[in-house]
Amino acid sequence: MSASDASVIDIHAHAVLPQTFEQAGRFGPWLFEEEDGTPVFRIGEYRLRNVRYRGSAFMEPEVRLVAMDRSGIAFQLLSPNPLTYFHYIPAEEATRFCRRHNDAMADLVAAYPDRLAGSACLPMQDIPAAIEELDRAVRDLGLRAAYIGTDLPLGLDDPAMDPFYARVVELDVPLFLHPAPAGIDGPAGSPALKKYELDILAGFTMQETIAVATLIFGGVLHRHPGIDICISHGGGALALVWGRLRHAAHKRPWVADYLRADGAFEEEARKLWFDIHMHDDEALALLARRVGTSRLVYGTNFAGWDAPERFTLPVIDAPLADNARRLLRL
Repeated sequence: MSASDASVIDIHAHAVLPQTFEQAGRFGPWLFEEEDGTPVFRIGEYRLRNVRYRGSAFMEPEVRLVAMDRSGIAFQLLSPNPLTYFHYIPAEEATRFCRRHNDAMADLVAAYPDRLAGSACLPMQDIPAAIEELDRAVRDLGLRAAYIGTDLPLGLDDPAMDPFYARVVELDVPLFLHPAPAGIDGPAGSPALKKYELDILAGFTMQETIAVATLIFGGVLHRHPGIDICISHGGGALALVWGRLRHAAHKRPWVADYLRADGAFEEEARKLWFDIHMHDDEALALLARRVGTSRLVYGTNFAGWDAPERFTLPVIDAPLADNARRLLRL
């Protein structure tokens, strides 16, 4: 089976590539075990404990394929580990890391072309370098997407980002946005997010919602009508704050004129793509009512703590695999 006839395509599947270890200067990353056997993935001073990457689907492709078969997933788009976006480290180190990452990703997916495709990691602190690496990753290495964080040195709506967006459109690849825990290599988040893993449980949702609003209100989708941007986890809380954002589009003085017309906010929001890794059928059904189903795709955070054990049909009637084929140009 290949992607062209796959019934289940997973676009939310991170990979940990051992070839990238120690490629980001003082930020590592490093993978080791403590004296008691606890696995640790260290990025700078940040330590992720008790996630066993080595020997798992994250690092071993044969283990991944067996787990995909067991889960009923025919094809996956692999993406960078969010802990290693490295958007805030020195640009030279980030560029070196991204090049090593993308070379390793291309080698990995080339060995399993009927089951896997790859996404590029990019040094977003240096837009010309990000464009250059995106060109290389797509044209030379055959990667099918770009994958970046939601928290960047430049805002998603900064005019300095426009040349990058323009190149994404020119290369005809999708751009995926996925959060990372605040403070790994950039600004620290709220101290409240450090408790109970709220940086992941609530912080990700907050980042995704802000990203959607920024792309719409900041005119990114208006300036780049041909761009395909996919937001993880159903766009955060978009479906729930939909009415408030739409009301702002009509009432707030800073809103661009083209967004004030009836239906204009809805039209912009429906230009985005969303993966449906949401853990809540009611929330998914609400999102589908808000944005439709033609730009919803299946995602799992494969092998992660919150991944489903098996593919199950969603509560919405949506051609998820066909949507993914359109998004990934398969």
